[in-house]
Amino acid sequence: MQNITILGSTGSIGVSTLDVIARHRERFAVYALTANSKVEELARQCAQFHPKVAIVGSAQAAQELKRLLARQGLHVEVDYGVPALCAVASADGCDTVMAAIVGAAGLAPTLAAARAGKKILLANKEALVMSGQLFMDAVAASDAVLMPIDSEHNAIFQCLPFGYRRLPDEYGVAKILLTASGGPFLKRAVETLDAVTPAEAVAHPNWVMGRKISIDSATMMNKGLEVIEAHWLFGVSASQIDVVIHPQSVIHSMVSYVDGTVLAQMGNPDMRTPIAHALAFPERMVSGVAPIDLTVIGQLLFERPDLKQFPCLKLAYDALQAGGSAPAILNAANEVAVQAFLDGQIGFRMIDQLIARVMDKLPNGIVPDIDAVLEQDRAARAAAHSLMPRR
Repeated sequence: MQNITILGSTGSIGVSTLDVIARHRERFAVYALTANSKVEELARQCAQFHPKVAIVGSAQAAQELKRLLARQGLHVEVDYGVPALCAVASADGCDTVMAAIVGAAGLAPTLAAARAGKKILLANKEALVMSGQLFMDAVAASDAVLMPIDSEHNAIFQCLPFGYRRLPDEYGVAKILLTASGGPFLKRAVETLDAVTPAEAVAHPNWVMGRKISIDSATMMNKGLEVIEAHWLFGVSASQIDVVIHPQSVIHSMVSYVDGTVLAQMGNPDMRTPIAHALAFPERMVSGVAPIDLTVIGQLLFERPDLKQFPCLKLAYDALQAGGSAPAILNAANEVAVQAFLDGQIGFRMIDQLIARVMDKLPNGIVPDIDAVLEQDRAARAAAHSLMPRR
């Protein structure tokens, strides 16, 4: 029986994780559920899965959750804040942590899980983007098990040899091929993107995702962050990671080997597949996802991304090659810019422009510890807000 903490249980990944768990109650139990402010939804999840602990983002939300749970006669320990998140991610009663909090907010508890030697199902790519070497060092030092949940990185994991140890040359790995749908604006002229609305930008053609990740997909920053994540997960250089636009989202990524072989992982675009794979690994179990019918799909298309249309992808490659604090600065500036777009403060095309200005403004520094990472994150957010157009 695996006892699981889900960091971000009311988000799309958290909901999909609980759907998979519900199909296999004999194998999995929920130790803790966490959410920021969706108290009513969290209370419903507690009623269904009976965790020992539930964590929310504020004291006010905690009081409301206690009231809702008491009304249902549920005995669940309730707490709030980052220290509480770190506690449930590293608790003795927890075996596995689904790290699904979006953005920099997920860094501290995910790192706590790594230091505690947990099995980590990593859906929070920002943890690696912000603190790649620190995070991987923590995993190695504690013998934690790291399983990628992003559909692309999970696909790569499945296409690599069993026991792969982040040594591409030793295993004959030539390249990682990250597939990307291209988002909702793949065929839209760049000059028309200034008028894009948040509603248009979050309307992903294939995947059901949260608003922030949907915007990142539309700008292809999501793919840029995945490039940085792939570097840390698989030990490949920026020059060994290619992005390939594949609008059908059937092939989730590929690995190219030195002998000319290319291995691909395929499936319907549903996050329950990588979640079930990671939960059951090295076994396989039912995920609830229907198998693909290639005769219905008909054809699979591929093309190179246009970096003029998707400048965020180039910014991410630049940050990876620069190293140091550049990826943390990139991530923080992007989070501020995306929220500003969602709030109607800036236009869609200003997202990449604001990120570029922040990266030009702040010097690239070293990040020897988590405090340094968080300081770079804070500085980048402050710079992004200072560069925001005034109304």
